[in-house]
Amino acid sequence: MTSSDQSHDTPEPESGSTSVPDSTPTSAPVAKKVPHERTHHGHTFVDDYEWMREKESPEVIAHLEAENAWTEAQTAELAPLREAIFTEIRTRIKETDMSVPSRRGGYWYFTRTQAGLDYGIHVRVPVADEADWTPPEVGEDPLPGEEVVFDSNAAARGTDFFSLGTFSLTDDGRFLLYGVDTTGDERYVLRIRDLSTGEDLPDRVENTFAGASIDPVGRFVFYTTVDDAWRPEKVWRHAVGTAADGGGVEANNADVCIFHEPDERFFVGAGFSRSGDYLFIVTGSKTTTGYWTLRAGDLEAEPAVVWPRVDGVEYSVDHAIIAGSDRFLITHNRDRADFDVVDVPAADPTGEAAEPADAVDAPAGTGADPSAVGRRVLADVSGLRIEEVDAFADFVVVSYRRGGFARVGIVRLRPAESGGATAGSGGPASGSSDASSPFGPLEELPFDRETGTLGLASNPEFDQPSIRLTFTSMSTPAVVFQHEIATGEDTVLKRQPVLGSVDLGAYGETLVWATAKDGTRVPVSLVYRTDLVDIDADGRPAASAPLVLYGYGSYEVSVDPYFSVARLSLLDRGVVYAIAHVRGGGEMGRHWYDEGKTTAKRNTFTDFIAAARHLIDTGWTTPERLVATGGSAGGLLMGAIVNMAPELFAGVSAHVPFVDALTSILMPDLPLTVIEWEEWGDPLHDPEIYEYMRSYSPYENVAEADHPKILAVTSLNDTRVLYVEPAKWVPRLREVGADALLRTEMAAGHGGASGRYDAWKETAFDFAWMLSVLGRSDVVITP
Repeated sequence: MTSSDQSHDTPEPESGSTSVPDSTPTSAPVAKKVPHERTHHGHTFVDDYEWMREKESPEVIAHLEAENAWTEAQTAELAPLREAIFTEIRTRIKETDMSVPSRRGGYWYFTRTQAGLDYGIHVRVPVADEADWTPPEVGEDPLPGEEVVFDSNAAARGTDFFSLGTFSLTDDGRFLLYGVDTTGDERYVLRIRDLSTGEDLPDRVENTFAGASIDPVGRFVFYTTVDDAWRPEKVWRHAVGTAADGGGVEANNADVCIFHEPDERFFVGAGFSRSGDYLFIVTGSKTTTGYWTLRAGDLEAEPAVVWPRVDGVEYSVDHAIIAGSDRFLITHNRDRADFDVVDVPAADPTGEAAEPADAVDAPAGTGADPSAVGRRVLADVSGLRIEEVDAFADFVVVSYRRGGFARVGIVRLRPAESGGATAGSGGPASGSSDASSPFGPLEELPFDRETGTLGLASNPEFDQPSIRLTFTSMSTPAVVFQHEIATGEDTVLKRQPVLGSVDLGAYGETLVWATAKDGTRVPVSLVYRTDLVDIDADGRPAASAPLVLYGYGSYEVSVDPYFSVARLSLLDRGVVYAIAHVRGGGEMGRHWYDEGKTTAKRNTFTDFIAAARHLIDTGWTTPERLVATGGSAGGLLMGAIVNMAPELFAGVSAHVPFVDALTSILMPDLPLTVIEWEEWGDPLHDPEIYEYMRSYSPYENVAEADHPKILAVTSLNDTRVLYVEPAKWVPRLREVGADALLRTEMAAGHGGASGRYDAWKETAFDFAWMLSVLGRSDVVITP
């Protein structure tokens, strides 16, 4: 959930009710009650803690600081363990490291990290041989000709928070567009650096959204701005060299708004195709997409629509050049829930100007079904949830899900002389098995693991002859490798380093299936130390173990199996770590998402509970040795299970938790509430949705029960889930006797601390608390 920190019409709090203790507190802060009535659809809810929404109130700040002091006092005995875990993480991570160089134009770009520095340093070296696509080998010493492009440590100096939200280069490498946020509120200041001199141009645009772009030749910058509800609504064109006076968009009258989306359901973004030939403007809600485009050679023209926006239809567009003709590859769900891909002429993507023979089923000029124009790229999509298509000069890369896991496949472009139809001719719909099609068959890139995640890495060049990929699993550190399209040869470029005395062969992983109450089988990924968790021949543990169960389950986000260096601090203390791939995510296809949203949202919670019960019933753990964790919308999940099945868990760690969901979704003036109605439903106007959300919203459903221990972590400047939600939830939990702690990061946003060392300390705090709940805080290990 995404929200903001605007003021609201709430009762004025009484002064002097909460103060920062002068010494170590001996009891939890007692938040005063100021009854605030909220009435909708004939129902009135009395909220005693709504006064905490006033972020600028000294009393609210004092209360949060008092909560921090209490949390610190209650966890003081864990300080040595926190320090030990922080040391373990720091010892195992290669602090002075570098990424694998990626080629863009005449340079290889990569990032260095240095011990003691929080942020990466972006550097580059010239390409020595245009024909050689093998990245240079990078060590700790600078390479010949290496130059610093951008040092985030220097940019972050003197700030408590730093985020780089835009990093965009021209093709020739002369200009860098960068955007910086130093508060955590996700509003960025744009600057342009001339890398030939190392100096910033006078251009300065404030209050922009992340993800701005500079055009390939460096004439214009395209950026988005937000409305009062923090929704990206406008795309602007800024001429490079046009200096603003520091007042932002309104002060820079030379900047031109080229696109405005008034519908509050839609986000707006803009960016260039990999080919650099087209600028795409995209509007997207939770269920509907629209695309507009400009040719890079005519960026001052009016944007042209690709496909008309139709409610319920989502699509994405990439530019391909097939047999010398500009084509758009459109991934869409117009007639298939798990998406399909068609190839259409860039000059006439809807077929309005085509002859009747160029359309598949729709007469030319009718626009009856734009998805019927052109050719199908894939002959057989059965069993696939297609997620993305990336076009290159000689091939297409398809990212998809099969059997619950992320996969990648290659489709080679057949030359016209081999029998493939001329790309610009339209032609009948055809799959890759059709000899007349320019598309070869889908070639899945295999790997020898039951579980794991394969995905595209950085591949910025349109004409590259190979692709960069990453593979990881619960027990496999990330591997970056290069796949040669012509030969199929794979070359490992980098393995995620894990330092210290870690034996990677000591970790095992498995996939189990829990059965939800409606019979749906829910996958659960697990990882553990094989010498500390005894697994029998049937794949079941011989004895129960302490276990941490993670869940998310919203926005069709797939939480794929991945390796974590920090997680080793849990595994090495005999803890099993599990991910419940619950409905509301996208792991098993579009239906998995549809069955965990709006009026099916409870499936997310009952799936997680079913996963916990399965792990208990099959001997993996016991309720006394089980901690649940999740953040943001996953924090809503944590709040729901605390109310629905508190007996299953010894502890719950909830990060930036969306626990006051109904209150937020009822407030359209809050950032991004309206766009969220397609995810959760619209309780403001629909009484049935109101009652459904009221039935599960954690804050409204706190009840007398034996609760697990609870740790809630939030950030004062979070614009997605306001600090006020957990700040209200914790005292409400205490009213019914729960042992609940609140920790607020006073200078951060939704993602917590921005520096890597502070982030490791946050992880250490969380892990130490979990281990204390699990009874493993006295285990000493050697990193």
